[in-house]
Amino acid sequence: MSETVIEVKNLIKNYGDFRAVDGISFEVRKGEVFSILGPNGAGKTTTVEIMECLRKPSSGEVKVLGFDIAHQQNDIRKRVGILPQDFNTYDLLTVKENIDYFGVMFDRSIPTQELLDAVNLNDKKDEYFKNLSGGLKQRVGVAIAMVNDPDIIFLDEPTTGLDPKARREVWEVVKDLKRKGKTVILTTHYMEEAEVLSDRLAIMNGGRFIAYDTPRAIIKEHGYGTLCIIRSANDKAMQLLTATGLSVKRKDGDVEVHMDDKSSLHKVVEVLQDPDAYYDEITVKRSSLEDVFLKLTGKRIEDDTGAKA
Repeated sequence: MSETVIEVKNLIKNYGDFRAVDGISFEVRKGEVFSILGPNGAGKTTTVEIMECLRKPSSGEVKVLGFDIAHQQNDIRKRVGILPQDFNTYDLLTVKENIDYFGVMFDRSIPTQELLDAVNLNDKKDEYFKNLSGGLKQRVGVAIAMVNDPDIIFLDEPTTGLDPKARREVWEVVKDLKRKGKTVILTTHYMEEAEVLSDRLAIMNGGRFIAYDTPRAIIKEHGYGTLCIIRSANDKAMQLLTATGLSVKRKDGDVEVHMDDKSSLHKVVEVLQDPDAYYDEITVKRSSLEDVFLKLTGKRIEDDTGAKA
């Protein structure tokens, strides 16, 4: 079993009468990417900032690398790296100068050249920070978070506001951190991001975890499986598909067939060869984390835009 590097038990955080984090418990294993996924206001950032020793819990226990956050915060801070939301640094310093600046703050640090290599910024090392694109700025942020050679790196919404290309560039940096054996704590409200990057994840809503496991296990437990969707199918197509014994239902003019296994698709294609069966196209769709979130909460993640918490 992998070594546990973070242990959280019954964590609660109140802001006056508002409970931002409501009794969550979880653990993070060494060398994994662990994501906390949820909409703005779900409690993700508050949870992470408690682990980073930036906020005090109202109650509960939190240990990071074996150190208790209540009494050993200095020990924790020496061994973690942090990329906060809305990261920014010195506009009129170059990329290299910014990394150098933060490097001298620690007793131990990774050489700047190694960090430039790690985040693929060699060709931008002499550019002023203010002139970089959003994706490049986030890569600088990751390099600065790594400057003290941390065991755990916290990345809080690292791709918010980035275009798809820049987002995927940051994903590659996260994958490289994992390959280097770093433990990464990632918060995000992008479902695809969590599904692609995470070894395990928690879906958080209203201060609680509503699902907690590997992405595959969560989708298997809470998703609808795999659907074959026959677009604009006529009644004859519906009749033939129903006769196969598969789970079939009509939805918005289409027909959805639940796929039990790979042989199900063969049955669907075979019966639709009938000349009286009309349809526009056949598509196959498997459950995603977005579907799971919609099922568990009754809304899509982008529909919930509460305050940051």
